[in-house]
Amino acid sequence: MERAVAYLSGVTVSIRVMTAGDGYRYLLNSVVIGDGDRDAASALTRYYLKSGTPPGSWIGSGLPDLSGGVAAGAAVTEEQLRRLMGFGQDPNSGEPLGRPYRKFATAAERIERRLEKLSGTLTDEEFAAHAALIEGEEASKPTSVPVAGFDLTLSAPKSVSTLWAVADGGTQALIAQAHHAAIQDVIALVERDIARTRIGAKGPRGAVAQVEVRGVIATAYDHYDSRASDPQLHTHVVVANRVQAVHDGKWRTLDSRAIHAAVTGLSEHYNAVLSDHLTQILGIGWEARERGVGRSTAWEIAGVPQELMDEFSSRTRDIEEVKDRLVADYVTKHGRQPSPKLLWQFRQQATLETRPRSSTTR
Repeated sequence: MERAVAYLSGVTVSIRVMTAGDGYRYLLNSVVIGDGDRDAASALTRYYLKSGTPPGSWIGSGLPDLSGGVAAGAAVTEEQLRRLMGFGQDPNSGEPLGRPYRKFATAAERIERRLEKLSGTLTDEEFAAHAALIEGEEASKPTSVPVAGFDLTLSAPKSVSTLWAVADGGTQALIAQAHHAAIQDVIALVERDIARTRIGAKGPRGAVAQVEVRGVIATAYDHYDSRASDPQLHTHVVVANRVQAVHDGKWRTLDSRAIHAAVTGLSEHYNAVLSDHLTQILGIGWEARERGVGRSTAWEIAGVPQELMDEFSSRTRDIEEVKDRLVADYVTKHGRQPSPKLLWQFRQQATLETRPRSSTTR
């Protein structure tokens, strides 16, 4: 599954492409239950009651276009999720939303087809040589998979998550309210300026025009901590890869290029509107904080001690330790400090190396 990330001013927005196969299993085993674990035969409702993880809720202005309608904010059932993200169907009726997911041949199937076309006059040695060549060629080719949706994750700046973690219940509710309001603002921006579909049979990537859609259909899942068990207020907004074109009402797929290109802008927008909502609700102020060489300046809540934020940032400490090791190795080898670009690359490498594994099988 492809994953794009933008780090800006202390907030991370990521987009993960979710396939109909492995991506859907990731959705059930990680996003829906917050990197938890459940027996495959147990219903999500029982899991939520047992673990305290809040159920997903519906979001997006494309919801009224579904059969029978789906109310924004209503809880997402496992059957609805299976229909929409597993099969590209209406979550209520099960009717196809446009064309069914395409089926792509696996490497083994491609190899078998090519072997069947080999001449029957080949000797065993010749056949074995051709077979080895075919297997090598097909193994090196990526296997296409249908895209079921996009996991758009919006995470609050560290000071916001820190304040949320130590606040009383009433303040926590207000912080969550501001976070959800910012998410609504971001989705509105996506629907107004970014979400499009392509039509036409000719041109680049099989389309001649990019057209507007009626809205997106998405499910949102609130999580309150990171994989390292640090406080981290964030929400996965899983946008289905099914939209209706405004001009003809037909169901088609999203133009994924536009979504990926907008990650940085969405990160900036979320950070800005979240700051506004929190200031209006709680009357807090903000201050710029330097985060070290190779990292951008972060805007954090004034009065939230950096020491407390660091205490709740075990993942950040791990990343910095690995980054410092990479820098030291570079200085030893080259006799000079790395450039800002290399520092950024070292931190990305450290981020990947220190990423905790999920407790579930993906």
